[in-house]
Amino acid sequence: MREVVLDTETTGFDPQSGDRIVEIGAVELMGHMATGKTYHQYINPERAMPEEAFQVHGLGDEFLRDKPKFAEVGQAFLDFIGDAKLIIHNAAFDIKFLNAELKWMGLPQIPWEQAIDTLEMARKRFPGSPASLDALCRRFNIDNGARTLHGALLDSEILAEVYLELIGGRQPDFGLSTRSGSTSGADGDDWTPRPRATPLKPRITEKEAAAHAEFVAKLGDDALWLKG
Repeated sequence: MREVVLDTETTGFDPQSGDRIVEIGAVELMGHMATGKTYHQYINPERAMPEEAFQVHGLGDEFLRDKPKFAEVGQAFLDFIGDAKLIIHNAAFDIKFLNAELKWMGLPQIPWEQAIDTLEMARKRFPGSPASLDALCRRFNIDNGARTLHGALLDSEILAEVYLELIGGRQPDFGLSTRSGSTSGADGDDWTPRPRATPLKPRITEKEAAAHAEFVAKLGDDALWLKG
């Protein structure tokens, strides 16, 4: 199963008021494992960056001036995400902006049902508790020390780890390649567990072993436990 963990950074809160996307970051998962494939693009918003947005993202007009416009990268972005489920924190915000940009280009919209909202997942799992990305990192003991400013790719990498905790726990050797240098196969099948350094002690008692042997003896010579 292919999933894409996605984040955007914008100049503000409303595309209908002239706000635009300035950065997209995405991380590919296959079978809940990172493949090492990512999408990352800074975008020229074709407008001045408001001071409050600069304070959040650290992306200024001079830096963004020579970056491509969304119209130049929109199709490549759609090609990357394909029909994969999109894992997004506060999905309504990102999908609203992406669909506005895609609509202005005359490209297909992203269906709302394609997105999985981790903010909604967190609120259902931990009702009444803080559900920001930083709060979830603290809850799950995920290192987000590099997150001094909002950055789309870094936030996507962190969100991928949060998402795996929300669905039941991180997979062994998850390690996103862009952060740890490790990679895994596209389907995650190349991971194999290592043998324990010290074998676990038997948990069955002598009394339980004797009772089991007595039970098996009553089953006759065709008992499964007596074969092999």
